[in-house]
Amino acid sequence: MKKFLDKHTASVHVKGLVQGVGFRPFIYCLAKKYKLKGWVENRNDGVVIEVQGNKKSVEKFISLIKTQAPVASNIVTIFSKKTKPGNFSDFQIIKSKNTSDEITDISPDIAVCDECLKDMKIQENRINYPFINCTNCGPRFTIIKDLPYDREKTTMSPFIMCKSCAAEYTDILDRRFHAQPVACSVCGPEYELIYKGKIINDLQKILKIVCELIEVGKIIAIKGLGGFHIACDAQNEEVVKRLRKKKNRDGKPFAVMFSDIKSLKDYAIVNDVHASILQSWRRPIILLNEKKKLAPSVNVGFDTIGAMLPYMPIHYLLFEKLNIPVIVLTSGNISDEPIIIDNEEAKKQLTGISDALLIYNREIYNRTDDSVAMVVNNKERVIRRSRGFTPTPVELKINVDGILATGAELVNCFCIGKGKQAILSQHIGDLKNIETLEFYTETIEQFKKLFRVKPTLIACDKHPDYLSTKYANDLELPKIQIQHHHAHIASCMTEHGLDEKVIGVAFDGIGLGDDNKIWGGEFFVCDLKDYKRITHFDYIPMPGGDKATKNPWRMAVSFLYKFFGKDFLNFNLPFLKNINKKDIDLLLYAIDKNINCPLTSSAGRLFDAVAALTNICTFSTFHAEAPMRLESVMDDNCNKYYDFEIIKTIKFDKTFKGIIDDIKSGTSVSVISAKFHNTIINIIFAVVSEIRKDKKIDKVVLSGGSFQNRYILEKIENLLIDNGFNIYSQRSIPANDGGIALGQLAIAAKRREMVH
Repeated sequence: MKKFLDKHTASVHVKGLVQGVGFRPFIYCLAKKYKLKGWVENRNDGVVIEVQGNKKSVEKFISLIKTQAPVASNIVTIFSKKTKPGNFSDFQIIKSKNTSDEITDISPDIAVCDECLKDMKIQENRINYPFINCTNCGPRFTIIKDLPYDREKTTMSPFIMCKSCAAEYTDILDRRFHAQPVACSVCGPEYELIYKGKIINDLQKILKIVCELIEVGKIIAIKGLGGFHIACDAQNEEVVKRLRKKKNRDGKPFAVMFSDIKSLKDYAIVNDVHASILQSWRRPIILLNEKKKLAPSVNVGFDTIGAMLPYMPIHYLLFEKLNIPVIVLTSGNISDEPIIIDNEEAKKQLTGISDALLIYNREIYNRTDDSVAMVVNNKERVIRRSRGFTPTPVELKINVDGILATGAELVNCFCIGKGKQAILSQHIGDLKNIETLEFYTETIEQFKKLFRVKPTLIACDKHPDYLSTKYANDLELPKIQIQHHHAHIASCMTEHGLDEKVIGVAFDGIGLGDDNKIWGGEFFVCDLKDYKRITHFDYIPMPGGDKATKNPWRMAVSFLYKFFGKDFLNFNLPFLKNINKKDIDLLLYAIDKNINCPLTSSAGRLFDAVAALTNICTFSTFHAEAPMRLESVMDDNCNKYYDFEIIKTIKFDKTFKGIIDDIKSGTSVSVISAKFHNTIINIIFAVVSEIRKDKKIDKVVLSGGSFQNRYILEKIENLLIDNGFNIYSQRSIPANDGGIALGQLAIAAKRREMVH
């Protein structure tokens, strides 16, 4: 009896990303190592452990949970308390319980691990098996239908485990213990190739045919983890051009996949930070500076490539047989529509684009595109947050429970609040067509069910014409409309845990302002509750409204007409030679008569104007093409800048005069671009320095799509840090409109808190 009373018993509750990542087997092995007894179980609000043994061993066990947890896990809290002794005979993993509406974090999809790649060469039932996975890797979010995360609640439920897989699944010490997607060649999903009207099921034949087709310049549609991809030889200009035409994608660069990091380093500049991100379990696309040319139509004149490494077993199997090191691997969709996930839909839509279709018979439940990131000042910056990141929550200091933030119109993500967690959706896309709107509304319903959320408050953008705002207005719930650029700053503040007065710099393309004008070059003093607009880029007519975003020449003409009147027509500017004179006359008439010429302070439209003025991009084929092309031609070694004026607003008369003088004198566009970029950096520094002096605030928050410009972000961060500012820019949340919903959520929560 005394021996029993000497035992120390503790109850431990672990919250965070602790399911689907091998957490319970890890706990089991750790308990066994310290000769502890008790049990561990999954609940929908986390992992609960009851542990008993020597007091020092119990304390050591608890301390090691966080430091030795599986690599893909993310522990948010560990709560432990002493409890009544139990009569345990050993340590066990017990059946999952669904105890409340609280939920544990759901694992994003994880790239296939090295151990599984080794098993794929030696395990009899998994040799070259393209769906190999374990508790440390494989599909997660894309296959989950409900919680707790058990096989019957995933799209693996139709696949009945064979004896071998079942033995691994139930063996506590096996790496596949309770790996819900566990399968092998005997019992698991299978690929089939549809080629020339025939269906091929033999994997070795499939791999051989697919590789031969890619090598001779054919296009293949391949079902991936979160949707279909389209693949072809990235070194074959003819096939890449053909793919562009068939996919109706004129100018946007294609993503490419390299066989390994060594091959990638032959084509792009890869530093240690890049390599670490590329090889991480998330496996995003990373923007890299090009070193060796791919087919010109891959990146259509840009000096960067969007590169990734294999993350599915099928990728490795293909590259083993391919005689080329790199393929185009772009999303399987028709331009502007969501990535296709359904086999039958792929047969209808993608057979017109591709020469063959490679599908498998497991359902994709949650659609996810590849994530995209860049590196600035040796820090990863997520541009598109999807596969590998979603649905990892953002931990907050404020209660956001029951709030649904509907996001913006472009590169949309929505966000739901659960307790003190913000759960951002995967990348949805531009809400401009019925297909994307359906994806948006379906995914909101899936998130509400999956995360046990019943919205009681809606946060949305102020712009009445955004489909996300219209969706919000159709819901019969209380609403808070939030100014677009305040949401940008709040998004970055929330990511960094800030809840105080800051200097906010929000630069982007478009957002409705309080005066019903189009904002986008904004300097605020704000907190999560409210904001004050301190100054902004001077207003300029935006001829044709949204038409100006696809025709940057319109903005160039608008600026020139404002600063020089009709005299600019006599400046002999090269870009005007490509524009029909009647179109210019009509534009000037529209400005004079104020016909569909909303006023804008947008940084994006200013960049458009300079890109057109320098004849770099007069017509845009995709969102933000003009600013991207302007950045890509820049001379990084030029430190000069143009004059500007800060009166009540920021005026660019002198800037444009300087650019015109440089064009007339034959200055290279690379130098003009650098001087313009340096002008923007100097403006930011001058304005925030003045605000700091006046308001005694030294925290500067940078957000908005313009801060995806790597040069501007790097230079302004360093300049402000060198001058004693505390700088906050976005890392794991996109600075573009994909991060807006997080800011909306935080602002709505703060205002709700202030009311109560």
